[in-house]
Amino acid sequence: MVEIRHLTLAELEAGLDEIRKSPKDAGILRMLVRRPREGEREVLAEGKIDLVEGLVGDDWSKIGSSLTADGSPHPDMQITIMNSRVIALLAQTKERWALAGDQLYVDMELSVDNLPPGTRLRVGEAVVLEVTALPHTGCKDFAARFGTDATKFVNSPEGKRLHLRGINARVIKPGIIQPGDIVQKL
Repeated sequence: MVEIRHLTLAELEAGLDEIRKSPKDAGILRMLVRRPREGEREVLAEGKIDLVEGLVGDDWSKIGSSLTADGSPHPDMQITIMNSRVIALLAQTKERWALAGDQLYVDMELSVDNLPPGTRLRVGEAVVLEVTALPHTGCKDFAARFGTDATKFVNSPEGKRLHLRGINARVIKPGIIQPGDIVQKL
C-alpha cells in the first residue's frame, strides 16, 4: 500500500510545468464522479447531464446555496470541473481523485485566459456546458484531504489564474457522458 502524505508547497509548485502542458482546445474526460450525499462519492462509467438537475443523482440539486436569494441551488454551480493533472498531483493516486468533490476531471487547460466565463464546452457527442464567473476555491474539506499547502497552491494568484481548483459551469444542452469523451472548446 502506498503511503499518502500531503505534498509541500515546493513539491506542488514543481508540478506546474506538467499542469501547463494540458491541451487548450480539446481534452479528455478522465473521470466522472457523482456525489449522492454529503461526503459520498460514486465514480461513474456513464452519467446523465440534465438541464435542471445537472449530473443526475448528484446532490447539487438538493443542496441550497447562500448565493441565491431563496437559498435554492445556484444555477451557475451545476457542474464543477477540475484539471486531471492538478488532481493527479494533489491526490497522488487515482483512487483519491474523487475526494476533491468535483464531478468532471478533464485533461484540459482551465485557465481564465483559455476558458473565460461564457466559454462553451462540448463533452462527448451532445452535452454542452458554459463556464460561469463564480470562483471555485479550496475549502476546509479540501485542505483536510490534500493539505494546507495544497489550498495555498490552488488559491495563490497563479493558482487562481490557472483555475487549479477548477471551474464552475452550467448545463446548456443535456445528454450522456462517460470517461474517455472528448471535451472541446466551442
